[in-house]
Amino acid sequence: MVKSLRGMNDILSEDYERFTYFIDLASSVAQRYGFHFIETPLLEETALFKRSVGESSDIVGKEMYQFIDKGENDVCLRPEGTAGVVRAFIEKKLDKAGGIHRFFYHGSMFRYERPQKGRLRQFHQFGVESFGLDSVYEDATMIMMVADILKQCGIGYRLQLNSLGDQNCMPQYRDSLVKFIESVEDEICEDCKRRKETNPIRVLDCKNEKCQSLYIEAPKLINALCSGCQSDFDKLKEILDDNGIKYEIDTNLVRGLDYYSKTAFEFVSDNIGSQSAIAGGGRYDRLVEFLDGRPTPAVGFAMGIERLMELIVMPETKPQGYYIGAMDDESIDTVIRLAQQKRATDKVTVDYKAKSFKNHMKGADKAGAKYFCIIGSNELKSGTMIVKNLEDKTETTIAFGEF
Repeated sequence: MVKSLRGMNDILSEDYERFTYFIDLASSVAQRYGFHFIETPLLEETALFKRSVGESSDIVGKEMYQFIDKGENDVCLRPEGTAGVVRAFIEKKLDKAGGIHRFFYHGSMFRYERPQKGRLRQFHQFGVESFGLDSVYEDATMIMMVADILKQCGIGYRLQLNSLGDQNCMPQYRDSLVKFIESVEDEICEDCKRRKETNPIRVLDCKNEKCQSLYIEAPKLINALCSGCQSDFDKLKEILDDNGIKYEIDTNLVRGLDYYSKTAFEFVSDNIGSQSAIAGGGRYDRLVEFLDGRPTPAVGFAMGIERLMELIVMPETKPQGYYIGAMDDESIDTVIRLAQQKRATDKVTVDYKAKSFKNHMKGADKAGAKYFCIIGSNELKSGTMIVKNLEDKTETTIAFGEF
C-alpha cells in the first residue's frame, strides 16, 4: 500500500472543518483591515530564498526541498510565503508604482525537518504583507490584526516584542555581540559557530539549552538602539497600550529569517508544548531592495495553521440544509431531480439507494441536515413528499412544486 510521505498529512473530516473555518475567519479579518488576496506559486527559483531568507538560516542551509528541474533550473518548493510575495511585488512593478499595497495569502509551505506535533514537512500558513508605509502604526496594525484573529478563534496568547534595530545601530551591536561570542566560543554549538560568521544575531535564536544559558550575559540590542529605532519602539508600545494589547519584551527574540529589522514580534501559546510560537512577524524594510526592487518599507506576519488547529474554539453548529431519500427504487429518479432543482438555493444531501425511513433518518443525522425529506411509492403517486424539521420535530406533507 502506498502511504503519504512522512510529515505530509491529509486534511479530512473535522480537521477540514477547522481548517476552512480558520481560513475564512482570518481572510475576513484581513479584508476588514483593507488587505487583498494574493496567490504565488508553490515552486520558485532557489536563489529567491537564498537572497531573502538568508543562507545563514536553517531553512536555506538544511530544510529546503531543492532540486534541478528538467530545464536545468535550480528550484525549490517554497519554505515560507514572504519572499514569493515580494518577488511578485517587484515583478509586477508595484515598487515603481508607489503607494500602499496590502496583501494576504494562505497555502502550503515545505520544509524538510523532523516532523512533530504542530510542525510538518508540508504545512500551511496564513500570512499578511504590507508595502509602502514606513510607519510604526502599520507595525502596530499587524499586531492588532493577529490579536483580532486569535481572539475570534478563542485562542489565548502571550505577545513577545523586540526591536532588531536598523543599519544605523545594528553594525555596532553586531561587533559587540561577536566579541561576546568569541569569549564563549569554546562552549557553544557548531551551528552558533557558523552563525557567528554569517549572521551573528541569529545565535540568540539557538534552541540549544547550554547556548541559551551562555547568552543570558550577551549584550542586548534593545540597549543599543539608535534614537530613531528607540523612538519607534517606544511609540509601538504606546499604541499597543492604548489599544489594550498586552505584551512582554523578549530581548532574545530575533525571528528565524535574516530579512527582519526594527520591529519583531511573536505570539506564543502555553498550550502546545515546546513549539509554542503560533504567529510571528515584523518589519523588513530592505528586503525589496535586496531582491533588486526599488527601496520600499514593508512589514508582515505569518501564522502556522497546523499549530492553531487544536486551539481553535469552533462555534456551535446548527443543522442546515436538506436530506432527501427514496424509500423504493421507483422514487430515486424523482428524488435526484428535486434535489438538483433545490440546490439552486440550498445545501442538499441525497442518498441514491432506496432505504427504510429509519435508515434514511440516520443518514440525515450524519449529514447534519435541518430538514429530512422522504419519498415513497404513495408520495410519488400523489406528487408529494414528507418533510420533517429535525430541530423542532414538526412534520408535514407538501407538493413537489411547493418544495
